[in-house]
Amino acid sequence: MTATTPVLTDNQTLKEVVNCLAENVPIKTQGNCEQKNIFEILIRAATQRDSIENTTKVLKNVPTSNDIRYHLDKYSDITSLEEDLNKALPLSLANWDTAGTTENRHRF
Repeated sequence: MTATTPVLTDNQTLKEVVNCLAENVPIKTQGNCEQKNIFEILIRAATQRDSIENTTKVLKNVPTSNDIRYHLDKYSDITSLEEDLNKALPLSLANWDTAGTTENRHRF
């Protein structure tokens, strides 16, 4: 890496993924349970190989696991939610590569 190569931190990566999902995967929310909160909790649970319930217990000032499940249950078909999520991430990756390089890229 050179000094001009953009560096992506864990927080920047999380922000990029959450913004991508919020733009491309509609989950209608209400109250203090915002769409970005839901995605942050789901991403943390997935990356830590943890449950939604335990993740919401570990984090502070986040919606409860019941709140998260309530909003996820709005998808009548969980397969369609998974398809929407899988379609959204490559869109963000295609736009992120400003340097035009493809080395060190990983498939999800």
